Amino acid sequence: YYFYDATYILVIIGAIISLIASMNVKSTFNRYDKYNSRSGLTGAMAAQEILRAAGITNGRIERVSGNLTDHYSPKEGVLRLSDSVYNSTSVAAIGVAAHECGHAMQYDEEYFPIKIRAAVIPIANIGSALSWPIILLGLFLGATGLMQLGVVLFSLVVFQLLTLPVEFDASARALRTLRERNMLESSELTGARKVLTAAALTYVAALLTSILQLLRLVLLTRRDD
Repeated sequence: YYFYDATYILVIIGAIISLIASMNVKSTFNRYDKYNSRSGLTGAMAAQEILRAAGITNGRIERVSGNLTDHYSPKEGVLRLSDSVYNSTSVAAIGVAAHECGHAMQYDEEYFPIKIRAAVIPIANIGSALSWPIILLGLFLGATGLMQLGVVLFSLVVFQLLTLPVEFDASARALRTLRERNMLESSELTGARKVLTAAALTYVAALLTSILQLLRLVLLTRRDD
């Protein structure tokens, strides 16, 4: 009943949105991964230069396996670049590396939105993980109150909204630094911007998908009232 009804269309819409966003970021990265930057810098070299320019001298740059698995670990002070970025001299790779440096700069400057995200997102993740077992238990027991509690816990996913300003700011920092340090030329910056915009849209897609799922749960629990 809870998995085969008219509201399931919301789940399908969310899955389509996520799929489109994922395909878009991969195709955009692959497109600009074919264009080598005129500077000849690799993703790792660009990251090292950006961190140095930002005065972040205690950060490490490591290679991590996978494709587009790049991330910055604030607890360890380590910027990890994927196989497709670390040694690549492409416009796409430099853009991604610079974006992760943007996160390093945010933590170094104690950028307020990222501090809020770091505090709230783990709570939202816990709420999301607990929500479904509680909803299913409520369904099994016929306990509307339990199902509603599960929906409330799931609603914490809306805090994913806090991710958006953090990601957009990191991209803005990246593009600004690449331009000011003359690491990419004007036409190359356009390509890097498209890659980072496509990446940011995956977070927008994730938020929309979660909101659609939440709407479905609200409709289902209200129908049982």
